[in-house]
Amino acid sequence: MRMRNISLLKLGMKVKDGASHSSSRPENGFIDSASVVNSEKAILELLQQTPVRDNDEHLIEFSEALRTVAKALRRAAEGKASAQAEAAEWKRKYELERAQNQDFQQQDKTSGGKDDDDVHCESTQNLDDQDDLCNEANEQPHGFCAEHGICSHEVLFDGENDSASRAIQKRMMRKASFKLSWRCKGKRSDQHKHDIVSFEKGNITTAGRTSKQIALKWESPPQTVLIMTKPNSNSVRVLCGEIVRWLKDHKNLNIYVEPRVRSELLTDSSSFEFVQTWKDESEILDLHKKVDLVVTLGGDGTVLWAASMFKGPVPPVVPFSLGSLGFMTPFYSERYKEHLDSILKGPISITLRHRLQCHVVRDSARDEYETEEPILVLNEVTIDRGISSYLTNLECYCDNSFVTLVQGDGLILSTTSGSTAYSLAAGGSMVHPQVPGILFTPICPHSLSFRPLILPEHVTIRVQVPFNSRSHAWVSFDGKDRKQLGAGDALICSMAPWPVPTACQVDSTSDFLRSIHDGLHWNLRKTQSFDGPREL
Repeated sequence: MRMRNISLLKLGMKVKDGASHSSSRPENGFIDSASVVNSEKAILELLQQTPVRDNDEHLIEFSEALRTVAKALRRAAEGKASAQAEAAEWKRKYELERAQNQDFQQQDKTSGGKDDDDVHCESTQNLDDQDDLCNEANEQPHGFCAEHGICSHEVLFDGENDSASRAIQKRMMRKASFKLSWRCKGKRSDQHKHDIVSFEKGNITTAGRTSKQIALKWESPPQTVLIMTKPNSNSVRVLCGEIVRWLKDHKNLNIYVEPRVRSELLTDSSSFEFVQTWKDESEILDLHKKVDLVVTLGGDGTVLWAASMFKGPVPPVVPFSLGSLGFMTPFYSERYKEHLDSILKGPISITLRHRLQCHVVRDSARDEYETEEPILVLNEVTIDRGISSYLTNLECYCDNSFVTLVQGDGLILSTTSGSTAYSLAAGGSMVHPQVPGILFTPICPHSLSFRPLILPEHVTIRVQVPFNSRSHAWVSFDGKDRKQLGAGDALICSMAPWPVPTACQVDSTSDFLRSIHDGLHWNLRKTQSFDGPREL
């Protein structure tokens, strides 16, 4: 034991001498790595010579202290090596930059003293139109922009007056030029062009988005109003007569109604002879050319019916709430005079409610362009199994990319306005109506991992019944116009270019939140008591 104590003391003296010896010859402020390594080896050799007995507590403590010293010495050696490597790298970069600067200065002397603008023009010789770029450089010595986009390169200066140093800065620190543009299926297209990003000097930043509140201001006073009502309702029938009379007497407007409504008005009074209507489908197709404003009296179903009357552009719609829920009907019928007077004067806030354009392509068609008449939907298009007891099998594609095989009761393709309808009941999310997108919601899928999706507005969705399907599928558009899809038949859906502009009582967001609070009692819960235990 005594001999072991003597050897430990000698080792401590050795480590101390090695540390003092290395500290007397510092190199760049660090301990010599060789002495550090030798000291650590000596400590480890001594600790491994003979086992330490359990009763020698002071030796155990001393050995632990030596291990700590060894770790500290190893960290110091690693730190020194890292610092030396970093210093060598900085030295190499400095020498390389210095050599490059000397080369540039030598080239500038031999070039005959060209000015900055000439050097800038020479640096753009790899572009297509050299003369135009040089002229722009003469006018703007700090950079230039292309005619149809914002170029990203930027020339940096250090504030010196020496022309040679500025030329060197131009060559070394100019950013790469680029332009971003919207494309559709690999081709240039302005169909989905929105001002949502800005590209300035290589920095991509968000700009004004299309979801801002939209305001409508009349450039000329409205002349014609179309009134559409919910059928089989005596209260709606009475209110319609009052509104027609008020619009004619106080606003001197031309009034259009459905043939059914005109018959009801004439039954009540012969004084409604001034009310106009249409006789055939051809007049309905030209209705958007005559009508300035649409007034609906009913619920959301009346708004859907009014939107279906217009196969193209839709006039602004003023929906009065006379239904059950009313997600799209923010105006109260009791104050119709006040609301209509404000809307006719303008300006008014509107919500652009996107619609889906749907085509049915039969298996017998020669190509996908040989389709049936397109159908526009404001809420959703539903593909289900109908009365069949078999699972629905639907192959789904998004822009020719396979999405999934739906196996369940069916599939819902919904607009954001329809997110509070059938899609919500099937587990889809509620989405603000001005968010451009298509909701992809399965109906009772036979899979625990099949969750709803929200796809961007510019995609085209194809839903096809495979040839090995056990049964047919059925498709309905906003709950009507039901059609059968056989094996090989397909449904193609994309965003229609004609949205439905509905007037807002306040604005889009306020009306949307109020509708889900009042209609669905969203997140309605009894408030927690405040007199319970508190966290100190």
